[in-house]
Amino acid sequence: MKPHLPILLFSLSAAALAQGSSPLTLSLSQALVQAVTVAGKTTEKRVPNYVKVRPSDVLAQTITARNVSARPLTNVAVRLPVPAGMVYIAADGPAPEGVRTEYSIDGGKTFAPAPLKRRVTVTENGRAVTKEVEVKPNEYQAVRWTIAALPAGTEKTLGFRAQVK
Repeated sequence: MKPHLPILLFSLSAAALAQGSSPLTLSLSQALVQAVTVAGKTTEKRVPNYVKVRPSDVLAQTITARNVSARPLTNVAVRLPVPAGMVYIAADGPAPEGVRTEYSIDGGKTFAPAPLKRRVTVTENGRAVTKEVEVKPNEYQAVRWTIAALPAGTEKTLGFRAQVK
């Protein structure tokens, strides 16, 4: 089964671009990440037009934000949900300079930098105790990048890796 891409961001951007009003375009892509051995050395291969995925396959989710205007943009927020049927693994490389990365565990309602924490109530020695525990990355449901400055005519590529359940 090929997971559905979260195309809402792309659709909104394309609609705005068609009207000529949006200074920002978003391009979304997804590629199957495979380990291959070449001359005895293991490396990574990305397959953009894959046909099927299996449980445990890793996909790179990538979004490119491009400033198509003649003026710089500041504090550009780009959100990308973790697709249904998948779990977040890690960032797809380091965040570009000038980009703040935050994560959501509530479907994209709130975001915070990693490591995320949540309050849980547990029973210890017969008493209810509230503790703060660290959220594991595989519980992240969405990622938001805030680009401090995006000069005219430039782009930033952002992304993460997710694993098929």
